[in-house]
Amino acid sequence: MTGAGKGALLVVGDVVTDIIARHRTPLAAGTDTAARITTLPGGAGANVACWAARSGTADVRLLGRVGADSAAWHERALRAAGVRPHLVTDRRAATGTVISLVGADGERTFLTDGGAVLGLSTADWSDGLLNGVGHMHISGYLFFAATSRALARAAIVAARSRAIPVSVDPASAGFIRRFGVDRSLAALAGTDVLLPSHDEAALLAGLPDPADAAAGLSRLFPLVVVKQGARGALVAASGRIVARVPAEPVTAVDATGAGDAFTGAFLAARLAGRDPVAAARRGCRAGARAVAQVGGRPQGPW
Repeated sequence: MTGAGKGALLVVGDVVTDIIARHRTPLAAGTDTAARITTLPGGAGANVACWAARSGTADVRLLGRVGADSAAWHERALRAAGVRPHLVTDRRAATGTVISLVGADGERTFLTDGGAVLGLSTADWSDGLLNGVGHMHISGYLFFAATSRALARAAIVAARSRAIPVSVDPASAGFIRRFGVDRSLAALAGTDVLLPSHDEAALLAGLPDPADAAAGLSRLFPLVVVKQGARGALVAASGRIVARVPAEPVTAVDATGAGDAFTGAFLAARLAGRDPVAAARRGCRAGARAVAQVGGRPQGPW
């Protein structure tokens, strides 16, 4: 089930509002720090969908949950990016919000309020969402609340019953640590393609070296692609490293969404018939584009 698929890409994940604060000097405790602040549509799942659409996948669908406060804005942004949104409107919870603190080196620290994202539930799922789908991707943020985790598990079971490959981005080393490694691995059962960052891979595998972690995880998941930022990506299968893919050189402006860009381009390449190594090269190229701009979605002409 790790081969390239045909058909649409269905992303099940988070849609949030990103507030990106770029500060050139270190944060000054107890007083003001000058920053350039931008509000943009974001969310790991939504970002992946947009990058996949920009990377050539003609039919990209997204299941997510947003608050009534910004549902129309998010739907317009997704449609403009070439994504077919299936957004559930939450009348009680506001849309999730992420404050991204971006330093002079482009590295970011997140403050996350899941909001409506964590209310995505099995009631929002329909097996009909899989009609015509060749691959399903799930954002790992859904695994860290009971309601959305149940939805993620139901989606995986439904996809596997139709022999549709499933990929997951584990999303956050901090959340994995709090949720527990064993519980996280159990929740990820049935995943065909795991796309962790190097920190997430090391934590899930219990091995500090990214290559050892990638190889170890590929004994649990058929294909593992570890995203390493400026160090490129590792592709692993059957307990060994298949390839080390270098990153493309770039001056970092904002690392928000770089991993999502990699994932979206990687999945688009796989759906187009590329092998995992070629797809990882596409992912690294998209990741480089992402860090050279502000925000987690593709912007401007390529």
